[in-house]
Amino acid sequence: MSAPWLVGLDVDGTIILQDETMSPGVPEAVARVRDAGHVVTIATGRSWAATERWVEELEIAADHVVCSNGAVTMRRVADEWERWHVETFDPRQVLELLTERLPEAHYMVELGDGTRLFTGEVGDWSLEGGRQVEIDELGALPVSRVVVVSPGHDEEDFHRIVSETGLNEVSYAIGWTAWLDIAPQGVDKGSALARVHAELGIDGGKTLVVGDGRNDIGMFEWARGLGGRAVAMGQAPDEVKDAAGEITGIVEDGGLADALDSLLPHPGLAQVRARE
Repeated sequence: MSAPWLVGLDVDGTIILQDETMSPGVPEAVARVRDAGHVVTIATGRSWAATERWVEELEIAADHVVCSNGAVTMRRVADEWERWHVETFDPRQVLELLTERLPEAHYMVELGDGTRLFTGEVGDWSLEGGRQVEIDELGALPVSRVVVVSPGHDEEDFHRIVSETGLNEVSYAIGWTAWLDIAPQGVDKGSALARVHAELGIDGGKTLVVGDGRNDIGMFEWARGLGGRAVAMGQAPDEVKDAAGEITGIVEDGGLADALDSLLPHPGLAQVRARE
């Protein structure tokens, strides 16, 4: 075959549906692309504890997996996984600014070793192995991320709060309606994939990334900057589609499988179109 591609895949809304079942055709498409010699990996906002399951179920053969929106990159050594590269920052100022404006929100931090500390229920986030603490304890150690969950606020509210607090020393992504994910400055899925890309020595333009959220924009920009491909899922917000070079079908219709099959010599009925 020709030189391999590095393929980075988001999880929620790309690989899996909201009920955590696989998007149609994805396991088979991942296997086809992997067996064709390409390096297929995951690039997700999830912590490693909530990502390992999908690495196993998809039989991901790559030796690097990007977690926590790029703040953590795992590496396989023999049959074990280690934290290969971890970015952290001092969260105290961020927490102080946010808790002044969102005192009723629930907060979670992820420490450099993967431990999660939280102040209350954080819907849709795996807290297995985590520890509930008082708000003052969250800033005691450097963290790789701060997650804020406030169901009473929408995207517009979060944008306004971020602007008011002047959070310019960190990177952040705003979820669909109820959560804000804050990482070290300059860290996103793209910065982590760039490190993996360099480690593997993949040809610059042979990169394909697929996702559906605002936290995927960084890896879209990184891939396109190399001359690679960035594909947005059909249900993605407009700003995410605008950042991509191509758009595939929605997750319920197996849009990721189509995007993956477009890498193969005979993609068949894969429906992936250039962004209009």
